[in-house]
Amino acid sequence: MSIFSVSDITKYIKSTLDNNQTLSQVFISGEISNFKRHYSGHCYFTLKDSGATLRAVMFKSRAQRLKFAPKDGLKVIAGGNITVFERDGQYQLYVEQLAPAGLGELSLAYAQLKEKLTIEGLFAEELKQPLPILPKTVGIITSPTGAALRDIVTVSKRRHPGISLILCPVQVQGAESPREIVRAIEIFNNLKQVDVIIVGRGGGSIEELWSFNDEKVVRAIYNSTVPIVSAVGHETDFTLSDFAADRRAATPSQAAELVVPDIRELQRYIKSLHNLLENNMRNSVAGKRLKVQAYAESRVLLKPEELMLAKKQQLDYYVERIREAIKKSIIQKKHSFTLNAEKLSMLNPLAVLSRGYSITQTLDKKVVTTAEDICTRQQLEVILSKGTLQVEVLGMKKEQAHEKS
Repeated sequence: MSIFSVSDITKYIKSTLDNNQTLSQVFISGEISNFKRHYSGHCYFTLKDSGATLRAVMFKSRAQRLKFAPKDGLKVIAGGNITVFERDGQYQLYVEQLAPAGLGELSLAYAQLKEKLTIEGLFAEELKQPLPILPKTVGIITSPTGAALRDIVTVSKRRHPGISLILCPVQVQGAESPREIVRAIEIFNNLKQVDVIIVGRGGGSIEELWSFNDEKVVRAIYNSTVPIVSAVGHETDFTLSDFAADRRAATPSQAAELVVPDIRELQRYIKSLHNLLENNMRNSVAGKRLKVQAYAESRVLLKPEELMLAKKQQLDYYVERIREAIKKSIIQKKHSFTLNAEKLSMLNPLAVLSRGYSITQTLDKKVVTTAEDICTRQQLEVILSKGTLQVEVLGMKKEQAHEKS
């Protein structure tokens, strides 16, 4: 019987698994749990079903190619090889391919990114910029050899030959396409030579249109200070660029129709404005002429003396009313003055003295009201209606109370 060390038996098991053709390339369906993306870029997770679990790892070189974001609860199909991680003595799946079960990888990535950017507000309608009514220069971001460019140029020149078109050529699919589209948008924004931008391409599969679902492209469209019209694919094709753009066109031809005004329509519109202006001026002059004629025939201009006579009569009426009011006021004031004078006269102490009364006071001007206030031989002063008397008290007689019968 052979005795193995832990390391030796683990290596033996690993060699056995590595040489198994079934386990060297296997596809496993399961639900992701305990998903963790390490700072190194490697992804660690567990695949599980109702009966078992399987540890799995996906290294950075493979994980960075994923179009969707793996998360707990997502059902996937993982392809790779199963072997032993010698340090822990556990077998695990080394994932080289990972796809959502029942849903394409790109479709899931599209849905996930759309939900994320919607929450951030990149698709909010109230943030859309209006398109210029009459742009002088239109920027075009598309392939220089594609049918989209020919359609845009053809429609634009037919509608308004005087508008300038500037092309910033880019690849519209492939690994380098998103970077080129972002750069083209930045160039037009920095140069400030165009009034509006058309970004687009012809139709294709979801893989061919994927550059316009790239997050960097969508954010560049959202951040553009120049209004952008997205024209990607055919009428039934929708990309995330369509939602972020200020306007979405079903086709590149429709984008040109949205951006470039029809010169014939403009001419008809200007002519209608001209006719409207003429009619308004004609009606205004006619109205003013009627007003002038009415003023010329008015009594104010024909017989101004009648207006003056009426005003004079009205003035005399108001003058008479003022005079009556003044006279009435004077009478009321005189009557009030007489009443107040009579009241003052009744209250005047000199009037009382003229009827034979007098005022007796001490030399220090204190009025004497009773005999008890003075004494015998006291010098007093008696005030009469005319003059005063200096007297001396020879005697006093106090008033006695009346006896009851």
